[in-house]
Amino acid sequence: MFLRTESFQQFIRFYPIVTLLVSIHFLLWLWINLALPGGLYLFENMVGYNMFVEYGEWWRLFTPILLHISFSHALFNSFSLVLFGPALEKLLGKVKFIIAYVGAGLIANVATFYLEPSDFQHLGASGAIYGLFGIYLYMVVFRKELIDAANAQLIVTILVIGVVMTFIGGNINIVGHIFGFIGGVLIAPLVLPKRRGTYTYSSNPNRPTFNFRNILPRRLDRNSIFWIILIVLIIIGIFSR
Repeated sequence: MFLRTESFQQFIRFYPIVTLLVSIHFLLWLWINLALPGGLYLFENMVGYNMFVEYGEWWRLFTPILLHISFSHALFNSFSLVLFGPALEKLLGKVKFIIAYVGAGLIANVATFYLEPSDFQHLGASGAIYGLFGIYLYMVVFRKELIDAANAQLIVTILVIGVVMTFIGGNINIVGHIFGFIGGVLIAPLVLPKRRGTYTYSSNPNRPTFNFRNILPRRLDRNSIFWIILIVLIIIGIFSR
């Protein structure tokens, strides 16, 4: 599910929404941090700032999903999206994937608005990414036919690490993480396929029709080992910023 075997061109073709979101992350970061015209104004008007939401700037409930404070922040969130987003984009389809991703991020930011003080500021895609984890956990618990035991265990392990690091890490929007995850769980039954059956995920780039069972390779080649190590490092990076 999380091992990438596609070439760069194949990845763009198979996962256009994930590609678009990652591109936006870095384009916005470059625009703001290279002092391009309007960059500072853009940043000031996109940050999630509860006080300004109270004044009616409702778009700040959406725009923080695409904005990052540093290159490492954008890098880790983008890597996590590349790792955890493609399988769901193929299973849900482009429109439902966007609804799930943005919807979970919106739920996280609305909760942040109501539960954090007026002077609270936040930005980053973590709430939306936790929403993806929420969808995966819903599959593990309620739609077992969509995911095999090995990947279910991997999802649970990732979530345990995420919960622990959310509460012990610094400078983290805890409310955003928790409610992004809850949002994913709530959205999952609305976007997952209604028809029950076996959805076998093939990581073969020449077979872009994806299902969700029998995902892990029987033998670990060098490419698989590389991706497993990368996933572990990215997970640690995501949750320890």
